Amino acid sequence: MSTAQGARARARIEVTAAIKDEARRQLAAEGAAKLSLRAVARELGMVSSALYRYFPSRDELLTALIIDAYDSLGEAAETAHSTAAVADHVRRWTAVCEAVRTWALAHPHEYALIYGSPVPGYSAPEATVPAAARVGLLLIGIVRDALQGPGLADLPLPAELRPEAERMAADLAPDLPPEAAVALVAAWSQLFGLVGFELFGQFHRVVEDRETFFRHAAARLAQGVGLGVGLGRP
Repeated sequence: MSTAQGARARARIEVTAAIKDEARRQLAAEGAAKLSLRAVARELGMVSSALYRYFPSRDELLTALIIDAYDSLGEAAETAHSTAAVADHVRRWTAVCEAVRTWALAHPHEYALIYGSPVPGYSAPEATVPAAARVGLLLIGIVRDALQGPGLADLPLPAELRPEAERMAADLAPDLPPEAAVALVAAWSQLFGLVGFELFGQFHRVVEDRETFFRHAAARLAQGVGLGVGLGRP
């Protein structure tokens, strides 16, 4: 790459970062539904036509912000997971859960973008899926490791739910039993429900010591997927 090409590439990276930073500021101030490319361009001193060379539409800018948020959350969860002993499946699980909460409290507007109300008129493309899956894949991996090691506690499954459980397992983790797939999806939704309740104020005047409450709830979620209690191979 020539010196001129390298300078242009660096300039593009810097301008792209500036656009995203201003868009995040607008998300915090106005919410995702009011994000405007024209407003971003105006605040950066750019003409709209110049900004469109970086992000041709509001939806493409939203997609970039969503992927960044999912990747930031995923990186935080993966870093926390890596600090726990490999054989301590419960600690690995709770480390991931606690990292999700910590990240959300530090990035409330980005969390709202990916786990809050849908943005009117926007449909997330397939390009967001790999980043969105990072936390879920960590949790699946912990359960997989436990199943291959000490085993999982018994996970009862109603007969009427088995066809759906088998479909879920085939889609999400074919090497896990249907019972584990159902438990994982339930725990995953409860994890983000707990975080959302705290972040969006539903715990006001209900839960005061929220860190201790969350730590207890995360441990109960670990039990719910069969980790750490009543172990024995199925």
